[in-house]
Amino acid sequence: MKTFRPSAAIFDMDGLMLDTERPFIRLWAETGKKFGYNVTPDVVLRLVGISNENSRFIMMQEYGKDFPFDKVLDEFRIVSKKEFEKEIPVKKGLFNLLDYFAAAKIPMGVATSTRKATAEKMLKVAGIHDRFAKITGGDEVENGKPAPDIFLLAAKKLGYLPCECVGFEDSPAGLKGLSSAGIKSVFVKDLIEPPQEILASVWKRCADLDEAIQLFDF
Repeated sequence: MKTFRPSAAIFDMDGLMLDTERPFIRLWAETGKKFGYNVTPDVVLRLVGISNENSRFIMMQEYGKDFPFDKVLDEFRIVSKKEFEKEIPVKKGLFNLLDYFAAAKIPMGVATSTRKATAEKMLKVAGIHDRFAKITGGDEVENGKPAPDIFLLAAKKLGYLPCECVGFEDSPAGLKGLSSAGIKSVFVKDLIEPPQEILASVWKRCADLDEAIQLFDF
């Protein structure tokens, strides 16, 4: 279905455009140690792309009901801000893909589980904030990924129906959310291979963002 021409494009942020998921594994471990917990990589990977409330549930399930989630999350945000305040690496092919959509005059938006104010700062540090017409953060919706809410809102902000949009994601939660929203999804793997039932709903899969350009013929 290479002939599909989206009216708008919606991008996830962490792990899809910004190469932040790997540093997050280290930062979660460092933060956990400050509170006496061993936050392992496998637990962090379960948090990728999901809302804070879902993350809370996973952490409580893993470390017990006394796990001080809010305090740990606040500290994690502090160390993450310090980590990325001057430079944030971007994923391979990002600028080429953004240039491709811009040349075709297709508006682009961001739909990230990260809080909007934080996301805007990170996008500015990465030098891509002004590429996007609209930015939608996880704090703007009641139900975070894998619920479709954030993608529905992102499409609404851009002024198009979900079926007129294409969405780019790296996380199982994000892909599930796109499918539920009725948005064609492009999966670009970062750290996690989604289960087969989620992959079955994916429109296209690409090795990187450069390869994603080949899906479209503008």
